Amino acid sequence: MWDRPARVPSPKMTDQEINEKYDGRERRIVTESNREKLPNFVDALKRPNYLDLRPFYQRRERWDRERQSRLIESFIINVPVPPLFLYERAYNSYEVMDGQQRISAVQAFYENRLKLTGLELWPELNGKTYLNLPSKIRAGIDRRSIDYIALLKESTESYEDEMILKQLVFERLNTGGIKLEHQEIRNCLYQRPLNSLLLDLSRHELFTKAWGIPPKTPDEKERVPRELADNPLFEKMGDAEIVLRFFALRHVGHFVNGMHGFLDRYMIRSREFTDEDIDALRSLFIATLQLASDIYQDQVFRPYDPEDPEANGRPQRAFYDAVMVGLSTHLRITTAW
Repeated sequence: MWDRPARVPSPKMTDQEINEKYDGRERRIVTESNREKLPNFVDALKRPNYLDLRPFYQRRERWDRERQSRLIESFIINVPVPPLFLYERAYNSYEVMDGQQRISAVQAFYENRLKLTGLELWPELNGKTYLNLPSKIRAGIDRRSIDYIALLKESTESYEDEMILKQLVFERLNTGGIKLEHQEIRNCLYQRPLNSLLLDLSRHELFTKAWGIPPKTPDEKERVPRELADNPLFEKMGDAEIVLRFFALRHVGHFVNGMHGFLDRYMIRSREFTDEDIDALRSLFIATLQLASDIYQDQVFRPYDPEDPEANGRPQRAFYDAVMVGLSTHLRITTAW
């Protein structure tokens, strides 16, 4: 996993070295801008493997019909719509980095699955689908275009560089005006078995109890309870990041680029994990968590003052790191990851 050394930037470079880095196009993105008429764009979406529209943000609400309709109204009155951002994962095969909701709205409209509602400037069109529109309105919309910017494969040389680039673009775009936390971005990008394991372990009974997170409910995949959705750790996926810290910090000898950069790199390299590796990591985490809970009980991961027990505070990540990583070295469950 750690055979490939991480690229660590030089702390100090001369002007000549900086110029050489720029001439070598290091850390410079190769893009391509395109514009498509809306009907042509929707037709292109039907091509196999052309565009991956999977929702990136599991905990973000989808656009409702009124918001989708306002986008269509913007096309009617020719208000400029921000460009989409795509990533070329293979030649002429893309995934959506920013704009999934806009694409879904246009696609639903042209497939007559969207009845316009809530229009303010064209209320006469409320209740109509694309096929029901007056002919001139329909022809006018068909003249409109959608712009998109594609980040091309030439922007990176390796899978690891590719994932780091995607993360950078996600952070700079701040999709939809919502500032995403580091673990939310990892959850977007690294849809691998390890990511599912982090989400699963973060709902373990001992873990939620230790961190003051509402316990798991049988139906929370269909309906997240309000008290859980409002929990700061759960809301911003801090709980999953805490689990990730344990797995990564067991390899602290390879620590580079700060905590967030180190966790990113662990997630990137987790693509090599097998099902057996994931099972071993699961067993190691649960066994370590059980041991920590048995030893420290209600004070697990908390600072403790025996002279003033009432002053003991909330669980802290530094205590968690030390306790979990330290105890794990005394267990017989081993894994290379």
